[in-house]
Amino acid sequence: MRTRLAVLVAAWLTCGMALWAAPKSSHPAGYHIIRKIHLGGAGWWDYMKVDGPRRHLFIARATRVLVLNVDTGKLVATIPHTLGVHGIALAPELNRGFISDGGANQVTVFNLRTLKTIATVKVTGQGPDCILYDPYTQRVFTFNGHSHTATAIDARTLHVLGTIQLGGDPEFATSDGKGHVYNNLESTSQVNVINPRTLKIVKKYPLGPRCQHPSGQALDAAHERLFIGCHSGVMAIMNASNGHMIQTVPIGPGVDANRYDPGTHLAFSSNGGNGTLTVVREVTPNHFVLLGSVKTEKGARTMAIDPKTHHVFLVTAKFGPRPKHGYPRMIPGSFVVLELGR
Repeated sequence: MRTRLAVLVAAWLTCGMALWAAPKSSHPAGYHIIRKIHLGGAGWWDYMKVDGPRRHLFIARATRVLVLNVDTGKLVATIPHTLGVHGIALAPELNRGFISDGGANQVTVFNLRTLKTIATVKVTGQGPDCILYDPYTQRVFTFNGHSHTATAIDARTLHVLGTIQLGGDPEFATSDGKGHVYNNLESTSQVNVINPRTLKIVKKYPLGPRCQHPSGQALDAAHERLFIGCHSGVMAIMNASNGHMIQTVPIGPGVDANRYDPGTHLAFSSNGGNGTLTVVREVTPNHFVLLGSVKTEKGARTMAIDPKTHHVFLVTAKFGPRPKHGYPRMIPGSFVVLELGR
């Protein structure tokens, strides 16, 4: 999920005070903004990840990772020296976290309890972006956007195990924990199915004409259903076992993240282009209902879900006027976390 400047720079937004409670109103599945957490600071952002048991929200921010306590809304730590950071993966059984440092072509490894860096690992490609921990093999995979490859790392020994040629521009990836890793290819509009043990692509699923340039991806592992955010304006719902397209539903522009919450059977798409969060209910594994879209704020394109509270977290900022040439500047101190609940 490389930083999408076209989405970000269009987001000149209105941010509230540091902690702000919104009035309840009628929204899809009851979701609405319940709090704004003002963090400020400089730098672009990318992926987010929630560590539910420790109540931490990790936010990728340019050269560092911010660690927020999701209950108190307070910043508890910063993991520094992560140049061009994109994503965070967690291996709770190993007490380790992994960060893709896209500008340094490396992975930063940290202790989940102390939040201190314990090692760095050079990857085999250029521009590591999405990062994934596969519990089936206890391996970490970086998806290297500039070289169209993936690097496999042993999460215990931190040894690099090999490189996968992906055949296109990789975006988000998920693991079913049972021997399959799914990775979107934005440039070819397909999904690669990877065997994480052999490091081989075993299947390729074309997404078809309605889903073009996929970005975000989520997985209902129990029912083998993929939720794919497409820049052609739909969420594609696919059978992960055979690549059959079950359904597409409309979403807003500028999607960059999708999430599935097994506790509520809801799938989400964060659409930074128009500042909306699309909500889809899984009624059965073959029947999905579009509940609608919640108003968020422009630029809110990446997302994480707290598995305990089922709250959705988004981040964004304000921008100044767009100049004649180039991109508008982020307004200093305007970076904010949006928390949506029911």
